[in-house]
Amino acid sequence: MNTILITTSSFAQYDKTPIEMIQKEGYSYVLNEYKRKLSENEVLSLIEKYEPIGLIAGVEPLTSCVLEKAKYLKVISRCGIGMDNIDLKAAKKHSVHIVNTPDAPTVSVAELTLGLILNVLRKISFTQENIKKNNWLRPMGNVIHGKTIGIIGCGRIGTYLGKLLSNFNCMVLGFDIEKKQNKYYLSVEIDELYEKSDIITLHIPYSKKNHHLINRNTLSSMKKGAVLINTARGALVDEDALYEMLISSHLSGAALDCFENEPYSGKLI
Repeated sequence: MNTILITTSSFAQYDKTPIEMIQKEGYSYVLNEYKRKLSENEVLSLIEKYEPIGLIAGVEPLTSCVLEKAKYLKVISRCGIGMDNIDLKAAKKHSVHIVNTPDAPTVSVAELTLGLILNVLRKISFTQENIKKNNWLRPMGNVIHGKTIGIIGCGRIGTYLGKLLSNFNCMVLGFDIEKKQNKYYLSVEIDELYEKSDIITLHIPYSKKNHHLINRNTLSSMKKGAVLINTARGALVDEDALYEMLISSHLSGAALDCFENEPYSGKLI
């Protein structure tokens, strides 16, 4: 009854210090053998098999059904900020304490987002794939300089991204439900952000209220040739609508670090 179940897929992959800390405190641990986001049934299976007292979680669904079966679970430590994958009411009902690590992913996700923006604009991956196929294509890339970039969600990650972008001589617009003001972006309403942005990037948690926030209507309201970046939650984007907008060339590109259902096997590949 002293097992820590680690369901986040990359935990201690490059640094074994966290594992050593767990062992030093007298706990055993179980890593995510699938090395990817787990389904609800997979989480259930692991919990029933190992009966953990602690869970180090990623974004896998920790539903009321999962928590009902976790008879010995005392604490969930969420690696990241958002806790939309956890049924918080069920956790409270079963006296499971919830903590998160709000500052841990700030720099890495903001830098990843910047890298994806550069990748799409400069067509880096597209060029690499063609060279590997012996297709010597030289597509014309684009620059961030002078662009308008819209950040939806100006918390830790969105604000840090704005700071990074301040070095590129571009206009940064920000929308946040808390109407935050910051020196790294101009706070605007979301409709204005859709209308004016050359690049739109998502940095908000998921909830039922913002399911498919990016849909046919919102995509249609974006500038022709705009780019969409999503490093937040897959279910924020209607992937079928995004595919249609890319095929029709209304959007010039998109970069997604997450999908509504993973592993992804849809039309966007």
